[in-house]
Amino acid sequence: MKRPAATRTTRALGDIGRHLGTWRRLRGLTAVQVCERANVTPATLSKLEAGKGSTLTTFLDVTRALGVLDDVVAAVDPLNSDIGRARAEELLPRRVRP
Repeated sequence: MKRPAATRTTRALGDIGRHLGTWRRLRGLTAVQVCERANVTPATLSKLEAGKGSTLTTFLDVTRALGVLDDVVAAVDPLNSDIGRARAEELLPRRVRP
């Protein structure tokens, strides 16, 4: 049984969906063009832009079609955050022995 999404998650889905729609319009792309590039149906893109959720693969396909996939990947890279870099320095060995 699927559990309901937390409030912050629901809000983030809506925000991300709106951001995807904004990126599409900023790029001057129609929904049909994005669907063709991402290999998704118009209904799927509409749901995603409305913040209704989707699979991670579909989300990444759409971000690739919009030209922002690398930005999304960088956003979740732990080494792009202060805490991630600090923890990596703590966890990585100071020297490597042969």
